[in-house]
Amino acid sequence: MRHTYAFAMAVIDQTLTWSVVEERLDVETDPVLRRNLEQLLVHMKAEAAGDLDTLMATVAEDASYHAYGAPPESNPKGKAAVRRFYEDFIASGATRLQFAIDRLVVDKRCILTEGVMRIAYPGATLAARGIAVDDPDAFYLYEARMATLWPITVEGLFTGEDTYTGGNGFEGIADRKLAPGDIIELAA
Repeated sequence: MRHTYAFAMAVIDQTLTWSVVEERLDVETDPVLRRNLEQLLVHMKAEAAGDLDTLMATVAEDASYHAYGAPPESNPKGKAAVRRFYEDFIASGATRLQFAIDRLVVDKRCILTEGVMRIAYPGATLAARGIAVDDPDAFYLYEARMATLWPITVEGLFTGEDTYTGGNGFEGIADRKLAPGDIIELAA
């Protein structure tokens, strides 16, 4: 049975993705940890806005991404391949996401973020992936628990995003159509 979910509040609020990072920045005093958090904040906001140049300015030349359990195209190596990965991601229309972080660990050479990832996938993008949906113009909810390791150079650039996902957020996605108002997008 397919239906549109009626939630009491927004299902996806993009600004919540970086709220925990901003809260930590408010109290962090170590200059290297602050720089790392600031870089993560820039990366997250640029990804949500689809700002490819700003996003890529946070990535090291030798970056290597690993999405454990995902197909090989989700594991780009080298800055050019990472750029293509983000170009494809932005073109997919799936930048409407919320990463509700409930664990943030910051070190001089790595950051860990963990929480629930929610992505509003366009129906047309899902159909192109072979997932039958009843409305290609609607958005559908991807939801899974995710941990991301963000290794970082001494200069402050990300050398990767290593993601571990608990569960398949695409399983049953066609039954999780989002209604208008379920997504709070960034203000232009």
